[in-house]
Amino acid sequence: MAAAYDVVVIGGGPGGYVCAIRAAQLGLTVACVEKRGALGGTCLNVGCIPSKVLLQSSHHYHTVKEGLAEHGVKVSGVELDLPAMMLRKDKVVGDFTKGVEFLFKKNKVTYIKGTAKLTGATTIDVDGADGVMQLTAKNVVIATGSVSAPLPGVEVDETAIVSSTGALALPKVPKTMVVIGAGVIGLELGSVWARLGAEVTVVEFLDKILPPFDDDVSKQMQRILERQGMSFKLGHKVAAVAKGKSGCTVKVEPVKGGDAAEISADVVLVAIGRRPYTEGLGLEAAGVAVSDRGFIPVDAHGRTNVAGVYALGDVVGGLMLAHKAEEEGVAVAETLAGQAGHVNHAVIPSVVYTHPEVASVGKTERELKDEGIVYSVGKFPFMANSRAKANGESLGFVKVLADKRTDRVLGAHLIGPGAGELIAEVAMAMEFGASAEDIARTCHAHPSLSEAVKEAAMDVGKRAIHI
Repeated sequence: MAAAYDVVVIGGGPGGYVCAIRAAQLGLTVACVEKRGALGGTCLNVGCIPSKVLLQSSHHYHTVKEGLAEHGVKVSGVELDLPAMMLRKDKVVGDFTKGVEFLFKKNKVTYIKGTAKLTGATTIDVDGADGVMQLTAKNVVIATGSVSAPLPGVEVDETAIVSSTGALALPKVPKTMVVIGAGVIGLELGSVWARLGAEVTVVEFLDKILPPFDDDVSKQMQRILERQGMSFKLGHKVAAVAKGKSGCTVKVEPVKGGDAAEISADVVLVAIGRRPYTEGLGLEAAGVAVSDRGFIPVDAHGRTNVAGVYALGDVVGGLMLAHKAEEEGVAVAETLAGQAGHVNHAVIPSVVYTHPEVASVGKTERELKDEGIVYSVGKFPFMANSRAKANGESLGFVKVLADKRTDRVLGAHLIGPGAGELIAEVAMAMEFGASAEDIARTCHAHPSLSEAVKEAAMDVGKRAIHI
């Protein structure tokens, strides 16, 4: 007899496991099916968390090696222990995956290891170590996430030609690396290996790095990364990648036409984006619609075209971010429990964990212009922020965009120390419909990095004090 649940969540990533836990908190019987053998999805196992561990560790190494002299700290004989660095990364990941399993037990979520396949709208077969298990559910939630998008004609072997997964586990620091794609993943992982000593070249099809971000952010961040030693070939496409005994040769061509060039690299990282993972789920058997790009269309409450089947996270499109999936997971769970689950997708922040960090929420200037919205700009450099100067980390700025008529905050874009933390203040303000003046008239501690946000908000009205 098939095991029966109120909710079966397919996928144990940030969206899936959060949805499962929240649904269980609300009194529903819940099972979560995950085939990886470890909870946490791409984010925890081979994405957000291990990359941040390596970013932090490589930053420490680079700082000790090159950045302490101006603070009056003399260091010599600095050595890199890459195996130890990787061991720490794996331990952090392992601790978190065990932590999610504990949360499942605490909240009475049934964790099923195996590959799930819908056989109907309310029936699922799970192929696990002990054979096929049959489940039935009043509601099914698809939270299967995404995988690295392939580059046609380029075969990833996770050794010389790697995806983000392989780039997190290289056994030695390559002398040279080519990163294909100047998005978040490419720049973060490129930064890791550049700090550890690799010569990194980034190839990007478009004419700017971090394409979705505000133009001011993209331009200044490129200059900063170039000063850190990374080089860029923008407006170029990769025609071919040839693998040889001594490394790879990447053939690149200008997008607008021109002579091709070749770049040699020990390692090539393919980071051109991600695509939804829906293969083998049995969506056709359940009648669930899928777009021509593989995404599952849903309404504002995560409902697919089939009653009782929901979807969330990367698989439904939009920002492919763990925290976006988590918010949708909570909203879907609350909807299933009869509550008013809701996600305000207009105020989901994005962060790039390079050094300095980049953070964004809301509209960019280009988007506001395209939409015909008249706006005001406030900007404040970290060079004029006392805490940033004291810390010796004063690159970057805070930029606040507000409606010129109402002063309501429409977006914010940051480069600088702690940008990933500072953006939360603006996201909170936007969630409550705050004006730039609301932020400007809120007292911020001195000396603190957050004062740069206050001053940028003050500059919307052209009354910043310290510039």
